[in-house]
Amino acid sequence: MAVTPADVKKLRDATDAGMLDCKKALVEADGDFAKAEKILKEKGLASAGKRAGRATSAGTIFTCLTDTKAAAIELNCETDFVAKTDQFIATGKAVAEVCVRKGITEVNDEIETMVKEAIAILKENMGVKKIELMDIAENEMVAEYSHNGGQIGVLIKLKCDSAATCARDEVKGLAFDLALHGAAFNPPYVSRSAVPESYVKEQEEIFTTQAQNMDKPANVVAGIVKGKLNKHLSQICFVDQNFVKDDKVTVKKAIEDVAKAVGGTVEMTGYAYFMVGQ
Repeated sequence: MAVTPADVKKLRDATDAGMLDCKKALVEADGDFAKAEKILKEKGLASAGKRAGRATSAGTIFTCLTDTKAAAIELNCETDFVAKTDQFIATGKAVAEVCVRKGITEVNDEIETMVKEAIAILKENMGVKKIELMDIAENEMVAEYSHNGGQIGVLIKLKCDSAATCARDEVKGLAFDLALHGAAFNPPYVSRSAVPESYVKEQEEIFTTQAQNMDKPANVVAGIVKGKLNKHLSQICFVDQNFVKDDKVTVKKAIEDVAKAVGGTVEMTGYAYFMVGQ
């Protein structure tokens, strides 16, 4: 299969590997993009921090909370100027409120009408790109956090042993700090149990290939793979990361400390991260 310059550029944008390395990987993978990306990872040529889906438009993240539901929505437009107008902001808040009030999880006719009415006034194309809705039980709470003028929005859900525990200032403070952590690091998974087995298996294969290239005995290779996998999971799982407010403890330990302090149980059960354009 012929490899085009566009294919090479796409793989480079996704991995941050060199152009020649990307071309070689695509040739080796017979044009299979996912396989080529895996080859680059196995060779240690792909940047783990590189992310696809960079911001391609302006907009703002809006959140809305009630006692029983929480919503976050991304409203996009063409320019930053429009994103800062009163009409745009009012539309975003109204859409988030409707999602909460009516339990809307996908763009429907009502939301499209609200956006079209704003377009008629602002004379710029707009659209709701994403909606996240969380139900809140009596023994649960949700904290919200907005960063950089609404360019990033985070929702954190905590489950406690009782409504009284949820109402404690220590728990509310913890929830807000966890939202700060999410905004800073954007971990893709809450805990290891949430990581798909297929992903774990793929990483094991990548780390195994890397370790085997070191020309080490089989038992050493197994130890290297186990260590690499454990480190990787601790980096991508929210509760295993070092806490943003105290990097000497993990998020899990910080939650446990607050639970002990209030004499109840506290568990992080929900997390949503929005970034404009991502």
